[in-house]
Amino acid sequence: MKHRYLPMTEQDKQEMLAKVGVDSIDALFSDIPEEVRFQGLYNIKEAKSEAALMKELAALAAKNKDTAANVSFLGAGVYNHYKPVIVDHVISRSEFYTAYTPYQPEISQGELQAIFEFQTMIAELTGMDLANSSMYDGGTSLAEAGMLAAGHTRRKKILVSGAVHPEYKDVVTTYAYGQSIEIVTVPTKDGVTDIDALKGLVDDQTAAVMVQYPNFFGQVEDIQTIGDIVHDAKGLLVVSANPLALGVLTPPGKLGADITVGDAQVFGISEGFGGPHCGYFAVTSKLMRKVPGRLVGETVDDQGRRGYVLTLQAREQHIRRDKATSNICSNQALLALAASVAMTAFGKQGIQEVAKHNIVKTRYAKNAFEAAGFEVAYQGAHFNEIVVKTKKSVTEINKGLIEKGIIGGFDLGRVYPELENHALIAVTELRTKEEIDAFVAEMGAYNA
Repeated sequence: MKHRYLPMTEQDKQEMLAKVGVDSIDALFSDIPEEVRFQGLYNIKEAKSEAALMKELAALAAKNKDTAANVSFLGAGVYNHYKPVIVDHVISRSEFYTAYTPYQPEISQGELQAIFEFQTMIAELTGMDLANSSMYDGGTSLAEAGMLAAGHTRRKKILVSGAVHPEYKDVVTTYAYGQSIEIVTVPTKDGVTDIDALKGLVDDQTAAVMVQYPNFFGQVEDIQTIGDIVHDAKGLLVVSANPLALGVLTPPGKLGADITVGDAQVFGISEGFGGPHCGYFAVTSKLMRKVPGRLVGETVDDQGRRGYVLTLQAREQHIRRDKATSNICSNQALLALAASVAMTAFGKQGIQEVAKHNIVKTRYAKNAFEAAGFEVAYQGAHFNEIVVKTKKSVTEINKGLIEKGIIGGFDLGRVYPELENHALIAVTELRTKEEIDAFVAEMGAYNA
């Protein structure tokens, strides 16, 4: 019998009570007045045997509509991408699976090297000078970038494009509240940041402008122009970028980004019902000492042998706390490893090929929707996602689609009232021509 906990016998209980010098469980709580103790029964089900409990939980889990048994066109920040088989094999090894903080480099060289490789690949993808060992997810990475920008510029206003993921913006707003930082939303036009509106909002109090690349609607922003505008005002450009898209798009570092962040979920990390995922954080060298979280560096020992260590520790919470720029002193090492293994398995050419498949298949879906009489909202350059206008409620359409084994797009009306009856459709490299055709046909049937 497999036990997922340590079973305790009556004899075990009596031996423990005797050890602490009492004869009953009630005696342990004798200091608590009788009148304030809870006397009833908890409003929970009666205990079951482990076998019965596992059967019940399995039945509940089977009600979930997952991407293993259903065809998914749902993205909006979490995507159904191909995961190389080797990813789970590597991260399931006990030396990685149970690793935590590599404070002792002499016994943590494997973990430290894995983190160093992650940092290196992220820096190369983003075109930035260096990257940290990972953050919790894309949302917290963006929020930390905002706090870094405010601290570095000593300004109290951050402009966030209206085309940034709305949940990311919520996280930024929550972080900013505690620091008394003003968050201003930049309007969008034709699915991208309104450049003219941005020019009118940027001033000498602007710490940073935040944009997403590609943005929440799948559209590709003009990063270079946005960067020029904020840099003219001595502010920083923060870009939240999909790292897979950077296989084909010009890296933010080449377009003037000061900080590039995002989520590495697209590389070997399952959707996981929304998490846990793995944020990344990359900067120019001038901001190196203000990066939140951990940095792993390469060095040599006294015999000249290559080794890896945690470096620039003074910026972290656990050393010189009064000078800390963030309260983050952790990372997502296991999931960063998953992303590293996936990126290594793909290689430079493989990442480009996967990214191109996303572009080609999304373009095919766009043309198929238009041929079926749907209106595609935005016509600019896009990656992975398109916005499709419907005649009926997207939520109602999705209820019908799920009965056909199809997970539909994200209902944009939930977060953008002006986009009621608009679906955000994600098409990844896993979707086949037949699946896309069937999806468009079913959408047409429910939308009639």
